[in-house]
Amino acid sequence: MRPDAIILFDGDCGLCNGVVRFVAARDRAGRFGFASLQGEFGRSECARLGVEVAEGRPDTMVVTTERHAWIRSDAVIEVARRLPWPWRAGMALRAVPAPLRDAAYRWVSRNRIRWFGTADRCAAPTDAMRMRMLG
Repeated sequence: MRPDAIILFDGDCGLCNGVVRFVAARDRAGRFGFASLQGEFGRSECARLGVEVAEGRPDTMVVTTERHAWIRSDAVIEVARRLPWPWRAGMALRAVPAPLRDAAYRWVSRNRIRWFGTADRCAAPTDAMRMRMLG
């Protein structure tokens, strides 16, 4: 069964893996599934929805549903929208114009490996987390 939304993330990025762990721990309803952008499922999901992602080290997070995809700061806002309070308050970021939000997103994305390292520094996923991984 397909989750309500799928977070596609850079499987090699420590920050991205941390975000996935953060969301999984707060998504008690199990609305999110997770997949690496580098994996077969992530690549096919992006192709299905017409999302172009950089080869090698993807520089964006993608959130997908059956019919739609969000990228960059819109993806972050969509995740917040689907999480319980107080995390849902992150939807307030919509008040910031998308070009400004995305500029901040790109800045963090350019520096994330230097600041947070790679996924090889992350702890192993829990069994509950593994069950929500797609592909």
